[in-house]
Amino acid sequence: MACDNKTNCTCTYPCSRRGKCCECVAYHRDRGQVPGCFFSAAGEKTYDRSLENLISDRKKDSC
Repeated sequence: MACDNKTNCTCTYPCSRRGKCCECVAYHRDRGQVPGCFFSAAGEKTYDRSLENLISDRKKDSC
């Protein structure tokens, strides 16, 4: 399965997994985190990858 998605990757953190969705999701899942692409643009820029921050971000995004 192809794993590169550099043209649509919304994460701004510069790392070796950026745009490699499968690697990125696996990396964050192993650490109990959520990938940056799951957040709004403002939420992603906090670099807080916690589930609590995602829930808070989504509540703000839906208002």
